[in-house]
Amino acid sequence: MIERLRKTVVSLSLVAGALASGCGGGGYVEIPIQTPIAPKLDISPFQRVYVAGFLAGANDDVDANMETVRLLRSQLRNKNVLRVVDADTVPLAERALEEAGAPEAAPAAAAAPPAPAENAPVTEAPDGQLPAVQQESDLDRYAKVFDDKEYWKQIGDEHEQALIVTGSVLFVPHARSGFVQREQETYDSFGRRVVVPTRSYMERKGYILRPTFVFIDGRTGEQLYSESFREEILYNSNQQTPALSSYFELMDRLLPTFLNTLSAQKIRGNRVLLK
Repeated sequence: MIERLRKTVVSLSLVAGALASGCGGGGYVEIPIQTPIAPKLDISPFQRVYVAGFLAGANDDVDANMETVRLLRSQLRNKNVLRVVDADTVPLAERALEEAGAPEAAPAAAAAPPAPAENAPVTEAPDGQLPAVQQESDLDRYAKVFDDKEYWKQIGDEHEQALIVTGSVLFVPHARSGFVQREQETYDSFGRRVVVPTRSYMERKGYILRPTFVFIDGRTGEQLYSESFREEILYNSNQQTPALSSYFELMDRLLPTFLNTLSAQKIRGNRVLLK
């Protein structure tokens, strides 16, 4: 929605500029304007916001749960929308596994434990992450944890009935091969610069980020609003980019929309007036 309004403001400015240039000697004046965007959620009943944690798959490079918690808490403090609750995250992966019906691990025997069967179910992954989450559909089986009103009401009571922000975050490597169009600069026989579009086959590697933000009323445990996003980034196969840098680059695209859920945002543009 924000991007659509930004394009509208730019288009109106271009049209007005074209009309101004067509007026003989009249000239024009550009005036900067700001278009307010109303928040998606009414947060007036709340004084505090608690970023409780996110469901995330096991990833050796980036702890998507904790990185998302730190980032959102930092952004909310900077915007000073609500008072941010500084508390430990909830054991969300453990709770989601219970509600999804994952069997509990068997207690250790006195002797050396037997080797696990080839297809034995895995319980909780290290650091509160979910096991075997490698694609977007893998998180769907755990989504019903966000509808557990009693659980979230209890969490809200423990944190002064704050607005709870939770959800899921998938951050996984991604690769794609195919033809890519690029502009190649050449010079003709007269020395003039010519830009020619060319297509070449390339193998590219990068990451997919698929977060779902869920907002829950800490007074009642009811889900108020949720929104999902999907972003991806690809690099040349010979380019070495740290996974954490890619994560922050992708999250940076989503933060304005996330913040617009809780607070009004402004789109800046120019309005052209004829003299």
